[in-house]
Amino acid sequence: MSQDLLAGLIARTALGDRKAFSALYNETNAKLFGVALRILKDRAQAEDAIQEVYVRIWRRAGSFRVDQASAMAWLVTIARNQAIDLIRSRQPATLEYDDAPDVADAAPDPEAQALLSGEARRIDRCLGELEENKAAAVVAAYVEGLSYQELADRNAVPLNTMRTWLRRSLIKLRECLNR
Repeated sequence: MSQDLLAGLIARTALGDRKAFSALYNETNAKLFGVALRILKDRAQAEDAIQEVYVRIWRRAGSFRVDQASAMAWLVTIARNQAIDLIRSRQPATLEYDDAPDVADAAPDPEAQALLSGEARRIDRCLGELEENKAAAVVAAYVEGLSYQELADRNAVPLNTMRTWLRRSLIKLRECLNR
């Protein structure tokens, strides 16, 4: 669904239009659930978060400004913030410094950092071997979390063409990384 249509649904929701809200839910639920699930890593918690997300959307639809953010960015921000709030609310009370157990630093050691940076360079090199628009599509799909339909719309190509681009690009990346 286009950003303009989403913005229209949000505007109608701000006016109390339940049908618009229902359509907004149907169009965005899967993506927002995915955002919450990635953060919370627990399906039940993500479902709880999404319920509260749509309550917030209903209440705050009037505060959405089309000139400040895209409709999907606004919705994703609400979902992300709700998931983070849920994590914070469920964390145990913090310990005083003296009561805290001695633990090793969770950051990777120098050897692990070297391996990770080498792997990142290999991935960047292999992405560089792809056509620019296809490399950008791979990053948008698998790093930024855009849907195939959003990518197809962004690149003005049919949905199945975008699926083919991504599948072939992943095959090329795999071949490059295995060299």
